[in-house]
Amino acid sequence: MGVSEILASIDREIALLQQARVLLGSGAAAAPKKRGGRAKKAAVAAKPAGKKRRLSAEGRKRIAEAVRRRWAAQKKTASSSK
Repeated sequence: MGVSEILASIDREIALLQQARVLLGSGAAAAPKKRGGRAKKAAVAAKPAGKKRRLSAEGRKRIAEAVRRRWAAQKKTASSSK
C-alpha cells in the first residue's frame, strides 16, 4: 500500500466521520465556520495596569550622582587613551 493509497483511505474515513457528525448533531452546529484575521481587542488579553512606582527625591539624587560619576569615569578613560 503506497502513501497515496493511505492518504486516500484517510480522506474517505474523514468524509464518513463528518457525515456521521452531521447526522448525529444539528446541521448548523456541525461545521462551525473558521474566521480569519486578527482577534478583536476585547478578546486579546490586556496586561493589567500595575501599581505606579514613584521615585523619591533622594533616590533621584542618588541616581543623578551615580550617572555623573559614570560620565566622569568615561571621560577620564577617553582622554587618557588619546
